Amino acid sequence: MSGFDLMTYWLRLMTGLFLAFALGACALPRGGPIQSEITKKSGQTSGEYSVVAISQQNIDQLNGWATPNKAATQGWPSAGRGGTSSKIKPGDRISLTVWENEANALLTPGNQKSVQLANIVVSPTGKIFLPYIGDYTISNQTPDVARAELQEKMGTILTSPQVQISVDAGRQNTVDLVGGVAKPGNYAMPDQNLSVLGLLSLGGGIPSGLRNPQLRLLRLLRGDKVYGISASSVMSDPAKDALIRGGDKLIVSDDKRYFLALGAAQRQSQIFFPQEHVSALDAMALIGGLEATRANPEAILVLRNYAAGALRQDGTGPDNRQMIFTLDLTSADGLFSAQKFEIAGDDVVIVAESPVVGLRTVLTMIGQSVGLARNVSNVSN
Repeated sequence: MSGFDLMTYWLRLMTGLFLAFALGACALPRGGPIQSEITKKSGQTSGEYSVVAISQQNIDQLNGWATPNKAATQGWPSAGRGGTSSKIKPGDRISLTVWENEANALLTPGNQKSVQLANIVVSPTGKIFLPYIGDYTISNQTPDVARAELQEKMGTILTSPQVQISVDAGRQNTVDLVGGVAKPGNYAMPDQNLSVLGLLSLGGGIPSGLRNPQLRLLRLLRGDKVYGISASSVMSDPAKDALIRGGDKLIVSDDKRYFLALGAAQRQSQIFFPQEHVSALDAMALIGGLEATRANPEAILVLRNYAAGALRQDGTGPDNRQMIFTLDLTSADGLFSAQKFEIAGDDVVIVAESPVVGLRTVLTMIGQSVGLARNVSNVSN
């Protein structure tokens, strides 16, 4: 076979292969899907999912939908102001020192001028028992008020007594600071005006390495309530620096929310939220941007699951448990919309591949084959 005939044979073979590859280009190895493989046109609904194109016209409505996978919390209590003195609660330990001036003292033996009544536990009903006085309701009184009343009562059986009182806080006058701080532990409340930031200060503050620290306030002694908020929200808004109550538990931890980045992105991995609010445009920055040779900037997809209770048919919520949101980053409307659309925890963000990637791969293979054919022809000659 002459060199010319061999070249002609190779060209015919490559032409056939090109046509075959062009028809089956979608089966070529790729790093991610193209948009048409995942979704139909915007606004269409299948039995399994619905597709919504994000724009300036509907962005506020979409952001108003219930946030999926949000921690089960009950908002956050507002700031207030408590008393400047602590109040005695059940479980506290009371220690009394009583001075008598009489030679024939009733409580002080011998030549002693004072007697100590130590570690008297306040009962669940808020009472303590004292000799010659009996049960005395001391709960919900400040130490100063309790001291004055006890001194007055003892004055009915003693001559000019003097009373000194000290209180060791029990469970209802202490709070737990759990994790995420320099010095976690159990802290006695100095007064009724201890706030969240004040407790964090007692614990040495939040380390700078904690990722978007979150606060969970467990109020178990009054209705078993759980509140949640980011530490940055409390620090930036004095109205959210809530008062701590006795028995509260304040838990400090990393933000556990994340989204998955897949497809033609520079970074395909699990991405944790570095801040309280992450927009779709923030997500693009967190994944390192789009892969320049593969990505289709007109097809950014956000896949999200909703609970059945969040479904609505009036537009105030999703109409399907599985939703696909699409963004076009090649237009000003798409970019501004992406800046406003909030990513939720457990979202899947997919950068679709450009449809021309498969064709580019085929052309590269054809080019390489033609080059091989020329080399064979040159050798034959």
